[in-house]
Amino acid sequence: MVSKFPAKATAAFCLITAGCFSSQANFHPFSDSSVCEGILRSSRAICSVAITVADYKYSLYGLPNDCDEYRRLLSEVHLRSAKRLLKLCEINKGFYVKAGQFVSSLRQIPKEYSLTLSSLQDQVVPYDFKVIKEVLVSNLGQDPSELFTWFNEQPIAAASIAQVHHAMLKDHQEVAIKVQYPGIEKKMKLDTRIMYSLAEFVAWFFPEFRFLWLVSEFTEAISLELDFVQEARNFETMSNNFRNNKFVRIPRIFWDLTTNQVLTMQFCHGQKVDDVVFLKGMKINPEKVAKKLLEVFAEMIFIHGFLHGDPHPGNILVSIEGQGGFSLVLLDHGICKKLDEEFRLEYCQLWKALILLDSRKIQHLAERFGVGKYYRYLPIIFSGRTIDSKSGIGKGMLVEEQKKMKQHLKALEMEDISSFMESLPSNFLIILRTDELLRSTVSKLGASKWVRLLTYGKYASLGLSLKSNPCSDLTSLALYTRLIGNIEYILLRLTIGVTNLVLWMEKLKRCLNKFYGKMSAAGKEAICR
Repeated sequence: MVSKFPAKATAAFCLITAGCFSSQANFHPFSDSSVCEGILRSSRAICSVAITVADYKYSLYGLPNDCDEYRRLLSEVHLRSAKRLLKLCEINKGFYVKAGQFVSSLRQIPKEYSLTLSSLQDQVVPYDFKVIKEVLVSNLGQDPSELFTWFNEQPIAAASIAQVHHAMLKDHQEVAIKVQYPGIEKKMKLDTRIMYSLAEFVAWFFPEFRFLWLVSEFTEAISLELDFVQEARNFETMSNNFRNNKFVRIPRIFWDLTTNQVLTMQFCHGQKVDDVVFLKGMKINPEKVAKKLLEVFAEMIFIHGFLHGDPHPGNILVSIEGQGGFSLVLLDHGICKKLDEEFRLEYCQLWKALILLDSRKIQHLAERFGVGKYYRYLPIIFSGRTIDSKSGIGKGMLVEEQKKMKQHLKALEMEDISSFMESLPSNFLIILRTDELLRSTVSKLGASKWVRLLTYGKYASLGLSLKSNPCSDLTSLALYTRLIGNIEYILLRLTIGVTNLVLWMEKLKRCLNKFYGKMSAAGKEAICR
């Protein structure tokens, strides 16, 4: 394939490939073995991306991008490339798996990629306990036998950057101990460095395919996960924010046994939040769990402005303890984001405008977010409706709207998607990813779209009335602002109800007119006979 490229493209490919290898060889902070391993991993990545670039260039060469044949072939190339990247992630493991999972959680990439990469799991072989023990001793200063009554040497969980062990302190408190793999930070720097080089390589060949924003977001997220002390602080911030919410449990941190590489927390029992069989077996309504889950994350976004950015099912447990027969246990606070107060308020306004389909407000806020050119697509992204939708909220789109939306989406090019994603504030990107993960879980739990939209609308109203209230406390001011927020929410529900009623009456009117027309035609035909 590469031989069919113009000489300039072939030469550029060779130069960039050589540059990537040279970059790693000169990346001196690593030992020779680390560099060799890095070059092996990166050579696979370079080859995979090079073949992918060749596939796109060769398969689509000479075709106008507005024809059906181009779109058909593009989908086929997307799928082949996604499978190629899936294989790369599975072979290279580690941060490549994390990167693949990160990409699969974004709805803004071609569906062939998100669907294919969604099958990735952290297929990590746990480290030998001798290695883990060395990390524990070097960080805690004592042998585990001196600190714990018992310590399970077999991990209860193992992921890309750390594994978790179950133990009991001398005072008989159960704890979970998260231990970071040795040398993982150096490996992360090497892997992300080559990812940047590959993103630049792709952008050189395809100026409209710009993924540096994605690599940047992933690098920031993974850097946050490696700082266990900051993660411990995030646990405490989240615990303080939800201190009056009886449906939420945040494990307590043991600071005397926590360092940059070791995180010791209270051990909490529970099952993954999307384990429907477990929920039904315990007589817990899955839809109620979905509603509470949405409420918890809506409160984070719209009220606290402090967001847990990685809510996949493994990080949220359902415990049979708590009011109403269950509680949600929030784990893994490595990726947390403090939202700017100005952004939080504008995001509240955006959701209120999305619920009411206030196109002028949506356009104004899109301009504030830096994506004014694409304001018409915000309702599609968040609520599944077009900006001029005639269907009720939470209802499916009408056939005419679906056709119109497909026409709009067909007109979009990759340049538009790249420009849109590059223009979005960092706060927006983490919310998009979080929302997609939540939608997936809520769907598995059987909750309707209506529940999500109403929950977000409610908390957006509360968020606007609370202004900068940092936590869900019970002060008189907080109670007053909550009352105002609830009144606004009731008005919002009434507006939605009236809108849906008007739409239903219009639909009924059309049906009656159609029925009357048929009856009139039948009557005239009978008279003629």
